[in-house]
Amino acid sequence: MTAHNLLVELFVEELPPKALKKLGEAFAGQLFEQLQALGLTAADSRVTAYASPRRLAAHITHVAAKAADKPLRTKLMPVSVGLDANGQPTPALLKKLQAIGAGPEAVAQLQRAMDGKAEALFFDSVATGATLDVALQKALHEAIAKLPIPKVMTYQLHSGTALPGWDSVQFVRPAHGLVALHGSAVVPVTALGLAAGRATHGHRFEAQQDPIELPDADSYARLLREKGAVIASFDERRTDIAAQLAAAAQKAGAGLKPIEDEALLDEVTALVERPHVLTCQFEKEFLDVPQECLILTMKANQKYFPLLDAQGRLTHQFLVVSNICPEDASAVTGGNERVVRPRLADAKFFFDTDRKKPLESRVEGLAKVVYHNKLGTQGDRVQRVRAIAKTLGEHLGPHLGGPALAKAADQAAMLAKADLLTDMVGEFPELQGIMGGYYARHDGLGEDIAQAIEDHYKPRFAGDELPRGNVGTVVALADKLETLVGMFGIGNLPTGDKDPFALRRHALGVIRMLVEKRLPLDLPATVASAAQAFGPLLPDAAKSNAQLLAFIYERIAGYLRELGASAQEADAVIAARPMWGEMPQALAAVRAFARLPEAPALAAANKRIGNILKKAEAEGAVDAHVSDVLLQEPAEQALFAAMQQVLPQAERQFQAGDYTASLQTLAQLRAPVDAFFDGVMVNAEQMDLRLNRLGLLKMLHQAMNRVADLARLAG
Repeated sequence: MTAHNLLVELFVEELPPKALKKLGEAFAGQLFEQLQALGLTAADSRVTAYASPRRLAAHITHVAAKAADKPLRTKLMPVSVGLDANGQPTPALLKKLQAIGAGPEAVAQLQRAMDGKAEALFFDSVATGATLDVALQKALHEAIAKLPIPKVMTYQLHSGTALPGWDSVQFVRPAHGLVALHGSAVVPVTALGLAAGRATHGHRFEAQQDPIELPDADSYARLLREKGAVIASFDERRTDIAAQLAAAAQKAGAGLKPIEDEALLDEVTALVERPHVLTCQFEKEFLDVPQECLILTMKANQKYFPLLDAQGRLTHQFLVVSNICPEDASAVTGGNERVVRPRLADAKFFFDTDRKKPLESRVEGLAKVVYHNKLGTQGDRVQRVRAIAKTLGEHLGPHLGGPALAKAADQAAMLAKADLLTDMVGEFPELQGIMGGYYARHDGLGEDIAQAIEDHYKPRFAGDELPRGNVGTVVALADKLETLVGMFGIGNLPTGDKDPFALRRHALGVIRMLVEKRLPLDLPATVASAAQAFGPLLPDAAKSNAQLLAFIYERIAGYLRELGASAQEADAVIAARPMWGEMPQALAAVRAFARLPEAPALAAANKRIGNILKKAEAEGAVDAHVSDVLLQEPAEQALFAAMQQVLPQAERQFQAGDYTASLQTLAQLRAPVDAFFDGVMVNAEQMDLRLNRLGLLKMLHQAMNRVADLARLAG
């Protein structure tokens, strides 16, 4: 059967821009999968997705008009059930044949074959391959049904254009056209009340002709570009916009570059069919407003690309991606400049108004803002964060700058949430913390306080930077611990993919600060101390704290895996409970040790030693002490002698922080350890010999597990 390329297009009204890319990929992918499952594609068939504001389309190569017929063997029943003693068909067999569309004459054609331990009857037939029109109809139905539509709308079909039986349709947006071409032939399928044809439409204003008649499937993208002024491919449009933005920025001034925002670029790509980048500007007086405010209002409200200088500072120029290409673009640039000016004026007004009141004067108002019905107001929350921050500051003060840390952390924690009541944050919630930092500087507070207020939400997402200063680190830790302890305390635990309070992100933030800033904190004690700030609000703090600690340690395993650890290596490091700041070095040491040829044997021996000691310690304490007088067997004497040489060196390396060298030194014990287990009976009948050998093993076990629990590496 001759194969041709296939094109399917749904022409619709403007699709939701934030969903367009996924919609286009899903539509093309589902069509291809369905046709592939029905045997209509070839091994080298390829699918190309198209998605523009007003269309979803797919181009699939090498699609057959009819799938190949396939031999089909149907198991009917055991021979003992289907045939009587004379070999004649039983009523049960005849009924089964009738059910699959065969008559009594088919009995002679049945095949016998073993099915497990019994012989069964099989009916051989040929399954007719699906035709393209039937298969594509099914594939279209499935593809439309499985689209990741954010919100379905119901609309009425135009009278006179609807197919019989259609009056209203549910889809993401009203659909007005369907194209289905197999080579140059129209495939007679329907979807959303529309019959397939070969006509599509180009740009609303700049198409050279409308409608555009497509002679074949392969002319789709070319004719849309040439006659319809539309770049149908989402990826091509995105690449074109990125190139135009870079060129326009270079032309606007040396060293200028558009702000990098992948989500904004995707959204703008979904808003235009024929992108044309223009350079606009606003009055320089607006640059007195914090650039975060101006950038956010231009990006979020207007979908503009602000231009930054070589130092990353905002300039008074910005780029607009227009959907039209007029000969004189002054009307377009002038219109965009007029539109953005009131937005920037609002931001300037909010900024000027907010600075008329000191940040501290807003703290009292937080008592009127509900945080959670079981945990009180934002004012209550601030007091808890202050208490936790002060305790952390007192504990970390000797390591991070002295006794002033607790006082500064307390002040920053008191002011950290005050900007929630400012006009700027009320308009742009994304600026919380950032605006607090600006207002703190305006109030004459120190830079460490301002930075702490600005940074106390960090890290806000995976890969985000950590708080810059010590005060910011303490307040950020306190804020995240308050959220985690409080939410776990009232039973608001994350489940599955639901995590409305971002507790996983908060836990990872705590881990990153503890590890990457090498903070000497005992996590269980820190969590217990944070729980005390809640007083009677937490009914069973001990239980919820235990749940929280388990939750955090689960996140630690994920964090270490992101650093390159296997599940076994991560478990080995966590089980040894090293200091937080030592985890990366411990992981590097374990990964290096795992590559040594001695590693598997030593890990297995370590696991065996652990099991022996666990059983022995259940019967009584085992002392890590060895009397060389009681060492009778050559193998135990050799092991003890090797330990006398190796363990002091490994200990020195461990104390110096060279964990990798320490583990590699311990690897020298592989041969004497193997010989010990081959030639020595640990549980000797003579008690003093048994205790001495257990003491030898305990000494070895303690030395081998200083860096990590090597038994976790055993298979």
